[in-house]
Amino acid sequence: MSPTDGSGTTLASELAPLAVAGFLRYVVIDTQADPESDSVPTTAKQLDLSRLLVEELAALGLSDAVLDEHGYVFATLPTTVAHHVPTIALIAHVDTAPDASGANVKPQVVKYEGGVMSLPGDSRVMLDPAISPELDNHIGHEIITSDGTTLLGADNKAGVAEIMAAVEYLVAHPEIRHGPVRICFTRDEEVGKGVDLLDLDRLAADAAYTIDGSALGSIEDETFSALEAKVIFTGIAVHPGFAKNRLVNAVKVACRFVESLPADSLSPETTDGREGFVNPMTIAGQEDRVTVAMNLRDFDAERLADHERLIRDLAADAVAAYPGSSVEIEVVEPYRNMKEYLVDHPHVVEAAAEAIRRTGLEVIGGFVRGGTDGSRLSQKGLPTPNLFTGQHDIHSLHEWICVDDMGAATETIVHLLAVWAENAERRDQ
Repeated sequence: MSPTDGSGTTLASELAPLAVAGFLRYVVIDTQADPESDSVPTTAKQLDLSRLLVEELAALGLSDAVLDEHGYVFATLPTTVAHHVPTIALIAHVDTAPDASGANVKPQVVKYEGGVMSLPGDSRVMLDPAISPELDNHIGHEIITSDGTTLLGADNKAGVAEIMAAVEYLVAHPEIRHGPVRICFTRDEEVGKGVDLLDLDRLAADAAYTIDGSALGSIEDETFSALEAKVIFTGIAVHPGFAKNRLVNAVKVACRFVESLPADSLSPETTDGREGFVNPMTIAGQEDRVTVAMNLRDFDAERLADHERLIRDLAADAVAAYPGSSVEIEVVEPYRNMKEYLVDHPHVVEAAAEAIRRTGLEVIGGFVRGGTDGSRLSQKGLPTPNLFTGQHDIHSLHEWICVDDMGAATETIVHLLAVWAENAERRDQ
């Protein structure tokens, strides 16, 4: 169980105020990423938080804290043991999602008494256990929400705050045995560019953990594999007054294609668990050229390939129905299922499981219907499972996180580093 200081106070309850204090500082800084931007990072305002984190890390004594030219924060927490311990990286992203506003966030810490709870900035926005069943497990606990007019930003400023709180605690307690720790805060994770330019040689870690998960006690070592497709229909534009037998309207071709997608399967609104999907995200263009941007997702690589074949076949059918039109399909792979790579590094996941058990929690192994920075990092050769933060209902105005869960997440980080040191010492004996 979680250790106490002799007075009954748990380590998690000691760490929670540190994590919450940082979290409340960070969420009021607008760091929303922009999926339409080609800048690095996609929004300059992300660096406002990154620069603050460098200052705070330096103030804690991490003298090598730096913000690099690509917008990544690096710092090192030195080892406290003489024997060799693999270098572990702790990673979280500073950006927030573009799904709702991240500006003028007004966080509130409130005791959740159960039932439906309206948020103060917009009474129409409510936390409802019928929609978010996890709320029923937090009755009587302090939770943090926005005022209902913006995102809260727990994804992923909770992870940032928990890492920072763990660092602060470890600096104050050098008697805790751990190996070298690399701290890394990324940007643009929410728009799929989180580790595009991350220098793994500079990170110099043997294993890593993203602190970006949800439910208390969870380890996610499996994600979707992802494809992004642009289905580009070309028609023939003619003045509508003289269009008979000449106009080929690409808008109609694109609409036929979208309408032909499965209505009762293979879509986000009809799937869960390990089911994948194909999802049209945007349609843009005019009579002569229309682009349908799509997400294709699945946990299984063969099924994902089937999804790609499906959209190619349906696009060809749409074009066949409109002679004179044509289609071009561009497909890129943002990330693959991290399980394909973590299966060769079971000790990395087991160390996290042991840390969660030491915090007094049940270990919840699982998968995430999405991707993390760890998906790309694992693919690049750095095994990186995802650990819980306590965040819930992310990417929405209903986002919330429990104060106690933040303490537990921070405690888990502290135990995790100790586990790696102990395992290394046993191997050396």
